[in-house]
Amino acid sequence: MTNQHYGQFCGLARAAEIVGQRWTLLILRDLSVGPRRYSELVAGLPGIPTNTLATRLKELEDEGLVARTAPSGAERSVVYALTPRGDELRPTLDALSRFGAGGMRTPREGEIVTSASITSALQVAAGEGVVPEDWDSVYTVRVGEIEAHVIMRDGAITVGEGPAEHPDLIITAGPQIRDVLAGELDAPTAVATGVVQLEGDASLFERFAETMRVPYSAHVPAEA
Repeated sequence: MTNQHYGQFCGLARAAEIVGQRWTLLILRDLSVGPRRYSELVAGLPGIPTNTLATRLKELEDEGLVARTAPSGAERSVVYALTPRGDELRPTLDALSRFGAGGMRTPREGEIVTSASITSALQVAAGEGVVPEDWDSVYTVRVGEIEAHVIMRDGAITVGEGPAEHPDLIITAGPQIRDVLAGELDAPTAVATGVVQLEGDASLFERFAETMRVPYSAHVPAEA
């Protein structure tokens, strides 16, 4: 491990040594969404030097958080995935995402969205993932070229990458969908002002907007 050592026999110190390196949390975020090939990790983490990615993956393997699946048959690309120990970090990753999102307003110059970042944001917005048993609503959420899906069915919310096969509603939006998730922009206003465009059963958008929430922090000043 190339991390600095804090010299303390402390769980938090040890955790910081493991996940505190630059890019490590984003690698874990992407793998929490689903297994990835090396090339997919590179594509989903624009700006990461390939030698840094290789080093971080090796460190995470050594710590037992990530495992490689060797190719079989016609498949030649190694796949990286979280181990059960790595999967234990999901609540922590969600909590950190929620904390960070609480201070976000608009993208800073040069900031982009990725498939994993959108999917992760929706997973955080789903919260405990519990909905009424009689709900059966399927959404595709499209932000730029990125698509994710949200399924509210059988009392639970499922979020994943890519479009839903048979969506009841397709929601197309830009970064301002953040205001909807924060509860700062209600569903009718979001539609009327063009923040979102809807295809399908538009009446389901209000359900989406009221259920999927990542509130702003009241203690973070508005950006100038």
